[in-house]
Amino acid sequence: MLKNYSPTHTEAWKKLQAHFEQVKPKHLREMFAEDPKRFEKFTYKVEDTLYDLSKNRITTETIKLLTQLAEEMELPAAIESMFRGEKINATEGRAVLHTALRNFTDEKLEVEGENALQEVRDVLQQMKVFCDKLHSGEWKGYTGKPINHVVNIGIGGSHLGPQMVTEALKKFQKPNIELSFISNVDGTDAAEVLRKLNPETTLFIIASKTFTTKETLANAHTSRDWFLEKAGEKEHIKKHFVALSTNTEAVEEFGIAPENTFRFWDWVGGRYSLWSAIGLSIAAAIGYEKFEELLKGAEAMDKHFRKAPLHQNVPVLMGLLSIWYTNFFGCETHAVLPYDQYLRLLPEYLQQLLMESNGKSASRNGDEINYQTQPVIWGAAGTNGQHSFFQLIHQGTILIPCDFIAPVVSNNPIGQHHPMLLSNFFAQTEALMKGKTKEEVEQELRQKGNLSDDEISELAPHKVFEGNKPTTSIMPHQVTPFSLGSLIAMYEHKTFVQGVIWNIYSFDQWGVELGKQLAGKIEEELLSGKQAEHDSSTAGLIAYYNKNRTK
Repeated sequence: MLKNYSPTHTEAWKKLQAHFEQVKPKHLREMFAEDPKRFEKFTYKVEDTLYDLSKNRITTETIKLLTQLAEEMELPAAIESMFRGEKINATEGRAVLHTALRNFTDEKLEVEGENALQEVRDVLQQMKVFCDKLHSGEWKGYTGKPINHVVNIGIGGSHLGPQMVTEALKKFQKPNIELSFISNVDGTDAAEVLRKLNPETTLFIIASKTFTTKETLANAHTSRDWFLEKAGEKEHIKKHFVALSTNTEAVEEFGIAPENTFRFWDWVGGRYSLWSAIGLSIAAAIGYEKFEELLKGAEAMDKHFRKAPLHQNVPVLMGLLSIWYTNFFGCETHAVLPYDQYLRLLPEYLQQLLMESNGKSASRNGDEINYQTQPVIWGAAGTNGQHSFFQLIHQGTILIPCDFIAPVVSNNPIGQHHPMLLSNFFAQTEALMKGKTKEEVEQELRQKGNLSDDEISELAPHKVFEGNKPTTSIMPHQVTPFSLGSLIAMYEHKTFVQGVIWNIYSFDQWGVELGKQLAGKIEEELLSGKQAEHDSSTAGLIAYYNKNRTK
C-alpha cells in the first residue's frame, strides 16, 4: 500500500526549497546562453512524440532533486502497486486498473479471484462484434433500415473522454456513422440532439456503471420516450438501445436486451474509463481496429512509465514539474494549449482528469494538508487563444506554466495553413521564454524614426515583456489513434505521480457527492412544493423560482 507522510518532511523537499532560491532569479535567456546543449538535455521521446522540457525554469540539479523527492515518496513502489492491482483507491476499497484495459501482453492479472485481462478481452471481443455488425449494416433498426447515427448518453468520464477522443479522431470517422452526445441534465441538451434524429436509424448508448446516475437516466428516459412516441412497440427498444453498465437488472428493466449490455468493473474509475466499454461510442465512430490502436498507444506509454528510470520518465517528469511550479513557485493555474483543432476538447477533458483526481485537501492518513495541491487547468486551441487570453500569460502579474501541443504533420494539409499554425506555435513558446527587454523595445521604437524620446519613454513600458514564462512543447508526429492514446495515458500517469507526491488519493471524488446529495433533497422540494429549511440565500432563491416559474 502507499505510504502516508507529507512530502514537506522529506530531505529532498528541504533541498528543493534552498535550490528554488537559487533558480528563481535566473532568467531562461541566461540558462540557454549558459548551456548550448540545453535542448538535447531536456528533450525526451516516447514512440513518435517529442517532449521538450527545456523552456522550463529548471536545471539538471532541479531534475536530480525532484527525482530524489519521488524516490523518498516511494513513487516506484506506488507505480508497481497500481499495475499489480493492489487496492490503492483505499477510501473506496478498490484497485486502480485502467492500465489493464489496454494490456495486450500474455501476463495474468488476478483481481478478486478472476483473471482481469481475460475479462477485458471478452468485452473487447463483444465490442468488436458490435462494431462489425454496425459498420457492415447488419445491425438494423425496427423498420429494417441500418443504423447511421449513434448517440452516447453519459456524464463526467462517461461523456468527456469519448467526446474528446471522437472529436480528436474525426479524420478517421466511418463515413456511414454520425455521432452525437447528450450529457447535461439541462433539457436543451437532449432536445437539440433529438431534434435532428431519425428514430428508425438511431442507436442510443447509455453509459452508466450503476445505471442510477440521475442526469444520465433522466436523459435516457427522455430519449426512450421520444423513441417510443415514434416507434410505438417497447420491443423495438432492444434494437435501438445498448447499455454500458454493471447493473444488469436495471438495464433489463429499462428494456435493453442482456446481450446488448457491455460490462466494466469497479476498478475502472469514470475519468479513466474511455479505454473500457465506455469507449464503445469511440469504436462505433472510428471502427474497432482504430479503437485498438488507441489502446496500443496507451499501452506503449504504460510500458514507458513502468520501466523508464525516473529521470528519463516523461509522465514522472511532467508530474514533478507540476509539483515544482505549484509548491515552490506558487502557481495556481496551468494552461493546456493544443495547436490542432481536432484536440480542442483536450483542455476540458484534462480539467476533469486532473482536478477531480487531485483537487484534495486531506492527506492519505486523513490529516488536513498545509501545502497546495492541484492547480486549475484551462486552455483553448491555438491560434484562437492567442487572440483571447495570451495577453495575460505574456504580461499579466501571475506565472502560468503552459503545455503547447502540436503535430508535426497535419491531418488536413491545406495550402500553407500548417506552417502558418506551427510558426505561431514555435513563436509563442520562444516569446514566452525570451520576452523583450526595455532596451530592445526602445531600440525598435527609435528605428521607426517617427517618435520623440519622450514618446518612446512613455510607450516603452507597455511593450516590455518579462519573458521567463515556462512552457513544455509536445509534438506527436501526427494525431492518430496511437499517438492520442499515448498522450492521454501520459496525462493519466502524470496525475498519478502528482497524487503520490502530494500524499493524496487521486482515484476517489468525494467532493462531487455533497452537491449531489443536496440537489436530490432540493429536487424533492421543487416537485412537491414543500420547502425545507435552508440558509436565507438558498431559501430566497427557491422561493423566487417557485413564485415566478409559471409566469
